[in-house]
Amino acid sequence: MFRRPFQGRELVEQFWFIASVTILPTALVSIPFGAVIALQVGSLTQQLGAQSFTGAASVLAVIQQASPLIVALLIAGAGGSAICADIGSRTIREEIDAMVVMGVSPIQRLIAPRVLAAMLVAVFLNGLVSVVGVLGGYFFNVIMQGGTPGAYLASFSALAHLPDLYISEIKALIFGFIAGAVAAHRGLNPRGGPKGVGDAVNQSVVIAFLLLFFVNLVLTAIYLQVVPPKGS
Repeated sequence: MFRRPFQGRELVEQFWFIASVTILPTALVSIPFGAVIALQVGSLTQQLGAQSFTGAASVLAVIQQASPLIVALLIAGAGGSAICADIGSRTIREEIDAMVVMGVSPIQRLIAPRVLAAMLVAVFLNGLVSVVGVLGGYFFNVIMQGGTPGAYLASFSALAHLPDLYISEIKALIFGFIAGAVAAHRGLNPRGGPKGVGDAVNQSVVIAFLLLFFVNLVLTAIYLQVVPPKGS
């Protein structure tokens, strides 16, 4: 990724392509996701008599967990499958072998820009999902559940802090790398011709999903041990 010459044009093209196929589904998914979290958390806090903490609970759930996972799943499902299909089709047409024969590194020329583009798109989309999810949670909690705007915002500012956003962006960056790297690896190693490319796409999505959930568990556990909750 850091070896010269850097493929800047390829990076921009792949960034735009991955963003174009993921930005609309990500925005559409984040609205009901934030609404479900807000409604469920709001109902639970009402039962416990802690409705004033609805804002903090729903916003932290969206920013720390839901937002990076939504972005990662859509990057792996939409962008990763496209990367895997593209690289796999080049592999079975022996374009990758031809590049190696000519002394051109396919990893540097094709893979690195795509993986880096997936990482950058994941970071930017994570910010979008966080904003849309928080606004959706605010709307559904205040409008549908009768919550007060002041209590929602006050509890959020009282319990949330900047490291919550930092870990969300770090998760998105790592998840984007995993999705891009898995898709590229499976695309470079298809088996059985065109049918093998389709199988590789399915395998890349499933493997990426499993890795994403496992890595999310590890990162969350480390974060909760390293960064104490605000007000503790």
